[in-house]
Amino acid sequence: MSVFAISDLHLPGGAGINKSMNIFGPRWQNHTSRLESSWRACIGGTDTVVVAGDISWAMTLTDARDDLLFLDSLPGRKIIIEGNHDYWWQTTSKLDAFFTENGIKTIKPLRADAVMADGLAICGTRGWFSSEAAQCASYDADYEKIARREASRLRASIDAALALTGGDTAPLRVFLHFPASFGGEECTPIMETLRERGISRVWFGHVHGSYSYPSAYEAGGIMHCATAADYLGFAPRLIT
Repeated sequence: MSVFAISDLHLPGGAGINKSMNIFGPRWQNHTSRLESSWRACIGGTDTVVVAGDISWAMTLTDARDDLLFLDSLPGRKIIIEGNHDYWWQTTSKLDAFFTENGIKTIKPLRADAVMADGLAICGTRGWFSSEAAQCASYDADYEKIARREASRLRASIDAALALTGGDTAPLRVFLHFPASFGGEECTPIMETLRERGISRVWFGHVHGSYSYPSAYEAGGIMHCATAADYLGFAPRLIT
């Protein structure tokens, strides 16, 4: 039993949407079938895969059904975190009810809580952009408000993980969709939370279409490890 991570699957969005990623370059050609082949080659039924956001292009939970059923059909347990493009995401109770209604048994949404997998305490949240300038390129929103809200959710998730481990940070594995620090900028409330809780390593997604950065790098005293699917060649990354 092992724990893996991947993010930014950008599945096509269900019937009537079928958004292609091919416009983003040759790495995205036939990416769904390549993802499935790689997944089935390395993931067993007792493994866990953390999927750190941007799972489906669907706008509603109903439209995301086909993509979620596809993910459910793949081997292993999946712990999912919201990404900035997961507009279909709902409250945990609504997601759990939808999964039960549709026979989805291997997917667990993570928000302000934690779950054990292979002796590790999995925790995390969506996070937010590394700077207000980066956010403004995509969203007109209150940067500080959202960043602090995500930091609060991260704090709650880490504390839930610490409750599972008796206060030991060694088994904690922290996942974000957005990188807490990237390209010389950092989301200060998120980084402050990581430091306050003694977190020395975090896994992140969101950054794709760029392949020049290292798969793990130190910033602000914390190691940051990439999980974006196209960066990984659509093969889940072993973290244990």
